[in-house]
Amino acid sequence: MDARSAILARARDAISRSQTRPVGAVPRDYIRSGENPPGSPPVVDEMIEKLEDYSASVVVAPQDAAILEAIDELLGPARTVVVPAGLPSHYKEAAARSGRELWEDSREEPIATLRLDEADAVLTCSRLGISISGTIVLDGEPDQGRRAISLVPDKHVVVLERESIVPTVPQAVDILGEHPARPMTWIAGPSATSDIELVRVNGVHGPRDLRVVVAH
Repeated sequence: MDARSAILARARDAISRSQTRPVGAVPRDYIRSGENPPGSPPVVDEMIEKLEDYSASVVVAPQDAAILEAIDELLGPARTVVVPAGLPSHYKEAAARSGRELWEDSREEPIATLRLDEADAVLTCSRLGISISGTIVLDGEPDQGRRAISLVPDKHVVVLERESIVPTVPQAVDILGEHPARPMTWIAGPSATSDIELVRVNGVHGPRDLRVVVAH
């Protein structure tokens, strides 16, 4: 028997044995609470620390006026900004400051991908944050828009409500599991990868510049 036949025979034998062997229940006793509740100062501080470790820019905005100022500040010199149709109107107004041109995107009237590539930045809200990993999750709701708009433009400014920051991944999965059919985007810092020589390259499969407004 050659090596290929031997491997396939072992695979078939393993499959056959697994079909007759009783399988016990898989334990699901994941930790669903940290030492601190969602949105508490230690959880927010951990989230900010992880984001900054990923080279993301973070501004904490404790009041509505500060949120709008932070949006304007983080968009910086961008001249064209993509916004989802369901973004709050006052966020759109902040994005339009300094003469910026807004490109509104929706599922009914999507912006072509090639045109998205010409935009300087995108502004969205978010569903939640996970402090243990510094991850921000978008789930395609109207204030977050289609996945493409958060992946193609070079700069992504995202508003993250502090009350939506949870300590652990299982807590986040429980929340996201309430609407499992929504398209999700998990963001852990600016898009980056490295080649075989460990040379870091930013912006390969998403924005190279992530900027976060931690609101309230």
